[in-house]
Amino acid sequence: MRALVQRVTRASVEVDGEKVGEIGPGMMVLLGVKKGDTESEAEKIAAKLLKLRIFEDAEGRMNDPLGEREVLCISQFTLYGDTRKGNRPGWSEAAGGEEAEPLYDLVCEKLGASKGVFGADMKVELVNDGPVTLLVEI
Repeated sequence: MRALVQRVTRASVEVDGEKVGEIGPGMMVLLGVKKGDTESEAEKIAAKLLKLRIFEDAEGRMNDPLGEREVLCISQFTLYGDTRKGNRPGWSEAAGGEEAEPLYDLVCEKLGASKGVFGADMKVELVNDGPVTLLVEI
């Protein structure tokens, strides 16, 4: 399981011109599920993201976890795009929808996250804070 994590001042997601998720300051997560991932990996990555110290503390150091800030989580199978052979990405490592959607939902639940619509054509907008962007893999 992979998550591209961005510290944001705000983020939102639209489907068919309708805003379906929106947050203020916090974390935007693009979540990719790999074939064979289990609930155990979903729980581990959620726990890791909740404890990830990417926010400034009282002294201005990047030392605080998420705390009371918000999370927007978007399903993102393209995180498993493979470009090692040629220029067209292959998706053979990405889990299919039947396998991925319950794990995505579990991660969102554990994070208390606003979310997009699994499998939909989503338009994501964000304002990076920092910028701080990390790849987290379990």
